[in-house]
Amino acid sequence: MSNLTPTPHIAAKKGEIASKMIMAGDPLRAKLMAEKFLTNPVQFNSVRNMFGFTGEYKGKKVSVMGHGMGIPSIGIYTYELFNFYDVETIIRVGSAGSINADLHVGDLVIAQGACSDSNYASQFGVQGTIAPIASYELLSQAVEACKQFQYRYKVGNVLSSDVFYSDCPQNDKWQKMGVLAVEMEAMGLYLNAMRAKKQALTICTVSDHILTGEATTAEERQNSFTRMMDVAFSII
Repeated sequence: MSNLTPTPHIAAKKGEIASKMIMAGDPLRAKLMAEKFLTNPVQFNSVRNMFGFTGEYKGKKVSVMGHGMGIPSIGIYTYELFNFYDVETIIRVGSAGSINADLHVGDLVIAQGACSDSNYASQFGVQGTIAPIASYELLSQAVEACKQFQYRYKVGNVLSSDVFYSDCPQNDKWQKMGVLAVEMEAMGLYLNAMRAKKQALTICTVSDHILTGEATTAEERQNSFTRMMDVAFSII
């Protein structure tokens, strides 16, 4: 693949994207972050309606962008950002379904590691099992930020699943192994960051509880999950 920009999926030229980026699955959530947190945001991408913006946050150049749903989607965007646009840090903010009795709707999950039922890691050709993990520096800063904001949070493993509507759910088995919540992207982000020797972290808001049936609407997820954004912007 050519190291030229723009890429097939991102219309930006070199220099239009900051070295530090916060991403969300929903491109409208990226737009919300640009409007809420950034000063003088400039849109650098609308290809496939995957909106991206660059502006300033407290004097620092920061970009925000959508990454879509699932490991293949975030895998494409973060690969191009890390390898073609010289992005050094990506923090994903997203939603997750809790499978932990002590994690409720609105609580934050800081993903120390990402288990998965995906085959994405096989491309790296290791004869064994890769453990996709976050940047410890970002993780420790996020924990301190949660304490300062007095936000409820837990740190631990998430499950990055390829399947939203599973024909054979195994949440009980993942729960037995201490997994906190289910989402669909952290593993792809962490593996790409590890391979590119960059920094990455996933912070999720619990949008529903698989054990208790607690849930939020799509509109609530798009517009009101701002605590994870507070944490992400405070450490970017």
